[in-house]
Amino acid sequence: MIADLLTRRSATLAVLVLLGLAYADLVTIAVPAAGQQGAASQAREDILGTGKKLYSQHDEELVIRDFFQDRRNGTFLDVGCAWPIKASNTFYLEQRLGWRGIAVDALPDYEQAWRKRRRRSRFFNYLVTDHSGTFEPFFRSELLGVSTIKPPEEFEGRKLKYDEIRVPTITLNQLLDENETKKVDFVSMDIEGAELLALAGFDIERFKPELLCIEAKPQNRAALMQYFATHGYERVERYFQRDQVNYYFAPKLAERSLGLQ
Repeated sequence: MIADLLTRRSATLAVLVLLGLAYADLVTIAVPAAGQQGAASQAREDILGTGKKLYSQHDEELVIRDFFQDRRNGTFLDVGCAWPIKASNTFYLEQRLGWRGIAVDALPDYEQAWRKRRRRSRFFNYLVTDHSGTFEPFFRSELLGVSTIKPPEEFEGRKLKYDEIRVPTITLNQLLDENETKKVDFVSMDIEGAELLALAGFDIERFKPELLCIEAKPQNRAALMQYFATHGYERVERYFQRDQVNYYFAPKLAERSLGLQ
């Protein structure tokens, strides 16, 4: 009798073991590996290909949204910000996605509109360059958007009128420090050929922007590429194919790790 009980118990245990193995197999099939889960959760939306531009002059807005995948509540730095809404690279971020930022322009003409229309941002009237604490000439164009530190003889085949004003200078490092900004997610810079001077006063390693949109005039392109390569950044080629007015820079390998290739 004891022998029969032991035999039946052994048979029961064997069945339970087989059932357990079968369940384990089912779980293994049903649940993807961790790497597979990560790949699925990181699938990117093609905002650049399917989105519609609302505010920026060219496709800058779509590029920026595509890179950040409509991430909410970031911080931007808008250098040469000009109008608060018209042709703005950052208005969508602030209005639709809750971002905050610092905006700076050498023309005081924009200040009142910024304070009224961009309540989540702070506007400053400075000439951004590689030093601070001086007052220097700036030339206001009859076309405000192409005002500059050095007016060209012609703009798109026509002579423009310029008025000379004097503007206080500041470096981006000082501007950000005075506003207690430790990290910047995105930098937009459009200052009519003076971008390299502004970058000379910006500690890119300290503030670590994830993306920079830099207007790249032909005479500055080689130097911009060299500057960013030296500081561990590279141009995002996916975006260069879409917008050749601006260069978009991200830390090296970001293009691959974010699936932008």
